[in-house]
Amino acid sequence: MNDLAGNYLARNYLAVDIGAESGRVMHGNLADGRLRLEELHRFANQPVQLPGGLYWDSFRLFHEMVEGLTVAGRERKLRVDGIGIDTWGLDFGLLGADGGLIDCPRHYRDARTNGVMELLFRAVPREEVFEQTGIQFMQINSLYHLYATRLQNSCALECAKRLLFMPDLLNFWLTGVERAEVTIASTSQFYNPQERAFCGAMLERLGMPRRPCFPVPSSP
Repeated sequence: MNDLAGNYLARNYLAVDIGAESGRVMHGNLADGRLRLEELHRFANQPVQLPGGLYWDSFRLFHEMVEGLTVAGRERKLRVDGIGIDTWGLDFGLLGADGGLIDCPRHYRDARTNGVMELLFRAVPREEVFEQTGIQFMQINSLYHLYATRLQNSCALECAKRLLFMPDLLNFWLTGVERAEVTIASTSQFYNPQERAFCGAMLERLGMPRRPCFPVPSSP
C-alpha cells in the first residue's frame, strides 16, 4: 500500500505456524517493498496419551499462541495489520451449542482409525469417495476419524453443534468467528472442491447425525 507521495507504508503481520512437533509466532514487516521476518516466540507441540486415545494439547497450543501475540503487543508495541494461523489439516474439535469444546482434537496418528477405511467403503464405495473429494486415501484423513467417532457411538458427536478443524478452532478462540478455511477443509476427504461444499449426503449415508454443522468455507 502506498501513501500519497508514492512511498510504501510499513505493515506488520503476525503468523502463527504450528507443526507436528513445534510452533512459532512470526512477525513479518512489509516496508519499502521488502518483507522482513522475525521469530517472536517458539514452543513445543507434544501430544497427550490418555486411556481413551492420543490427543493434541489444544489448550496449551492456544496459550502459547497468545504468549506470542503478547510479545508482539506488550513487549514490542507492534501495531498489527493482520494475523494468520496455519497448522496441519485433518484434525478437528467438536463444539457444543455454547461454543464450548466437548471433544478435544485427536492426534491424526491415534489408533482408532485402524481398519476404519475398509468399514467405511462398505457403506460408500472407495470410487465414490474419490470422485467427490479427489483426495489421496490415508487412514489419518478426517473422514475416517469422524467415522470412527460414529462407530464408537460417541455422545460428543450426538451433542455437537459444530465441527472446527485445528486452525479454525484456534481462530475461533481468538476472534469468536467460526469459519472453515478452504485449503484445510479440502484435506478432510469429506469436502467437495467442485461444489465448494462439504459432502453432506455422503456423511448422512455413513450414519452421521444432522449435527455437527460445518461453518461456511472461506477462500484463503
